[in-house]
Amino acid sequence: MAGPKYRRVLLKLSGEALLGDRRFGISPEYTRYLAEEIRGVHELGVQVAVVIGGGNFLRGAAVAEQGIEEATAHYMGMLAMVINALALQSQLEAIKIPTRVQSAIEIREVAEPYIRRRAIRHLEKDRVVIFAAGTGNPFFTSDTAAALRAAEIDAEVILMAKNKVDGVYDADPRLVPGAKKYAELTYQDLLEKRLGVMDTTAAALAGDRKIPIIVFDISMQGALRRAALGEPVGTLVHA
Repeated sequence: MAGPKYRRVLLKLSGEALLGDRRFGISPEYTRYLAEEIRGVHELGVQVAVVIGGGNFLRGAAVAEQGIEEATAHYMGMLAMVINALALQSQLEAIKIPTRVQSAIEIREVAEPYIRRRAIRHLEKDRVVIFAAGTGNPFFTSDTAAALRAAEIDAEVILMAKNKVDGVYDADPRLVPGAKKYAELTYQDLLEKRLGVMDTTAAALAGDRKIPIIVFDISMQGALRRAALGEPVGTLVHA
């Protein structure tokens, strides 16, 4: 069996990835499934870092529209990301995968503060590192946090996990029959076509650092492992 193509990866999960069949909160069963998928990559000897969103609880921008001061709303969203990070850590450790959570906002009782060199050391010791609370700053999305952390830890690829969408399409395939799937795209395509894969700040940062992005369906069992091996999965975004 060929070895993995990538030595160090950054997995981006949306908060909705933890929903499973629920409409709100966390599905322990589906979170265990995600942990098993991560284990499949970890067992290849790949160093795995994770950035997770908080949309299964709330989105800062949406909360701000209801009258809460916008910066405060974004901090609330960061706390939701910490909750998700702890849930994923618990399921990973239940299957004997050593894991550390590093938070961009300090909550020392439950997570380490984010320290770049410490994060890299954890990865070198074959620990999964979950980066929580986004960038620690309001007005930036978890997509931007993923691109930023990937650049900081020298990740070789960003694995952008989607739920039941197996790549990038020219329209939402769940709403538009016959939507065209792209096998490959450039960063410029993401910016110009506004395909909704990730926000423009994140796309620009990944493009500037020339970090490839693989957009794939995390609900397809084994897809994460195949992506790490370099097999054709989903849509590849590159320079």
